[in-house]
Amino acid sequence: MANKQKQFDIQFKKDAVKFCEDHPDMIHAECAAKLGVGNSTLARWKRKYKNNNNEVQFRGSGNFSSDLEKENARLRRELKNTQDALEILKKAISILGD
Repeated sequence: MANKQKQFDIQFKKDAVKFCEDHPDMIHAECAAKLGVGNSTLARWKRKYKNNNNEVQFRGSGNFSSDLEKENARLRRELKNTQDALEILKKAISILGD
């Protein structure tokens, strides 16, 4: 069974940073536990928020800045899958051809 990482959308990240700011009485670990994210993950989101002049500009997996980047990523995945399938077929032909 594969170990799947949780993926959070941009709105959740914005809300998480706001939650931490709205609850200064809670320590960082408590905020992270209440939100169901890791300490380092929440700290990274907060650091990105502060480094971007208090604007949320999170880019995570699946969060492309433009439709062109999204299409490029899809085409790269498709190309890799096609190349993998071609390699498998080449190996099968060499095995069966002997």
